[in-house]
Amino acid sequence: MGFDPHEPEQRNQLNDALKAADISMGELWLRYFSICGSAGEYEVQAYSQGLISLPVFQRDLLAMAANELIDERPPLHAPYSDQLNGSGTNGAGNGSGPTGTAGTLDRHLGDIGKDTSR
Repeated sequence: MGFDPHEPEQRNQLNDALKAADISMGELWLRYFSICGSAGEYEVQAYSQGLISLPVFQRDLLAMAANELIDERPPLHAPYSDQLNGSGTNGAGNGSGPTGTAGTLDRHLGDIGKDTSR
């Protein structure tokens, strides 16, 4: 079976997505197999390295498995200052979450423009 013209691009984007989400080939294969993927783990590994070709349906099952795994990962976010240095983890009254963070930001924004030289 020869490579379809879109296969290298699909493979590269799959590999990029897996790397960005820190998903291993083993995790991918297990999810892929659980949704009726028919390629073995070594075949999926060989495909990811561009050594073999897979049919379109199997490649799409790999993409589905990867997307499911990615969706299960917690999203990355940049922390606010009150979420660092042991400020608490329960989110209630410690400044984390929508209400606490808004209060912290309001306090900081309220200080802008004030004369602090006194």
